[in-house]
Amino acid sequence: MKDIFDAKIMCEKCDVRMLPITVEKSGFHLRAVQCEKCGERIMHPEDISNYNHYNHIKSKVYIVKLRMVGNSHAVSIPKEIVDFIHQRNHAKMNEVVKLSFEDFGRLSLIFQ
Repeated sequence: MKDIFDAKIMCEKCDVRMLPITVEKSGFHLRAVQCEKCGERIMHPEDISNYNHYNHIKSKVYIVKLRMVGNSHAVSIPKEIVDFIHQRNHAKMNEVVKLSFEDFGRLSLIFQ
């Protein structure tokens, strides 16, 4: 299937071809096109949708239980978060992730 950004996109104001660029926002690489003359930008709709979904998930506070599993403790990660990470990083379940003590009262879990 072809992508809309594979087509030639012209600037409405300047009538010149817009060039592909990448814009970074909060670690996201958003595809866009930009006019060299006026600087007008058009972001890829799918990337904007993913970015908005990320902001929606990020704004939520999840209450999860800390459970004993053998001699260790486990925390369940909500499905909504795991699904989003899986879509973006293609991380597989049962893969090793990095866990670090970031600050007092704060753990960091890094999917690779």
